[in-house]
Amino acid sequence: MPDTPATIDETPTLQPGVSRSGRIDLLDALRGLALVAMAIYHFTWDLEFFGYVAAGTAGSGGWRLFARLIASSFLFLAGYSLVLGHSPKFRGRAFLRRFAKIAGAAALISIATWFALPQSFIFFGILHAIAAASLVGILFLRLPAPVSFLAAAAAFAAPLYLRSPLFDAPALWWVGLSETIPRSNDYVPLLPWLAPFLLGLGTAKLLHPIFAAWARPAQTDRDRKLWIKPLAFGGRHSLAIYLIHQPLLIGLVYAFSLVVPAPLPDAAATYRLNCEQACNRQESAITCSTFCGCTLDRLKEQKLFEDLNQGKIDLSSDERIARIATQCTMEAQSGD
Repeated sequence: MPDTPATIDETPTLQPGVSRSGRIDLLDALRGLALVAMAIYHFTWDLEFFGYVAAGTAGSGGWRLFARLIASSFLFLAGYSLVLGHSPKFRGRAFLRRFAKIAGAAALISIATWFALPQSFIFFGILHAIAAASLVGILFLRLPAPVSFLAAAAAFAAPLYLRSPLFDAPALWWVGLSETIPRSNDYVPLLPWLAPFLLGLGTAKLLHPIFAAWARPAQTDRDRKLWIKPLAFGGRHSLAIYLIHQPLLIGLVYAFSLVVPAPLPDAAATYRLNCEQACNRQESAITCSTFCGCTLDRLKEQKLFEDLNQGKIDLSSDERIARIATQCTMEAQSGD
């Protein structure tokens, strides 16, 4: 997610309205709903990967916002669940067991994506963020809810004010304060993503007794709402579903592509999209759409576009490309 894009854990069972034999179905259902949303987003990413939707779809516009809302909901529920599992007493063994499962799953995803997509592997995705945020969350379990809310606000604002080249070292990318955004298919650094986790933690401390009384689990299956049951089932097995769903989805799209291949992408449109994305990441003073349109026209005029697409031209050393880039930069700056 990309993207893309998790309270990937079982709901703890020590608060009012929660017991070993009766969970809060609504909490499980909310987690299940987040899983459904995540699967929809990942399916869109898979369609883009195989060329069935336009390049850049999953990482832009409403889809980008959708992915951020999904990640926020997972982290919020993870913070909420941490309070449920460790009140009134912190259970160290249970915490370590849960942490080991999430951290182990995160490591598995890093290893798998390193081999599958080495240029954009997931080195700190949603599971990594949940594991790291859980360690930080321990410090807030005995503090008043307002402290968690203030810390959440600080975590959210930190990347806006504290970015520094000091964090550009790959070993510090997980913090989220680097000036250069690393390339990854699922990048969820601790800052600002600690914010929704702490918000969930504070909300649980403040409101859970009220919520638990309102959402007390039904005593029999007959009493449970039909729409909640399947979502709650998914929420209770969220880690397993998280690990399984994407390989399954991408396998289905791949199988479909063998029968109905995706249409070939328009080379010029793909060039412009990639050019504008790279230009925008650099936050340059030029108008990226003008610059990229200019370079595309010049490449076609000089009959270089096809060779560039086929990898026959070295962008870093070819003087013709450098000359075109310089000319188009001047044109974009002048506004002509």
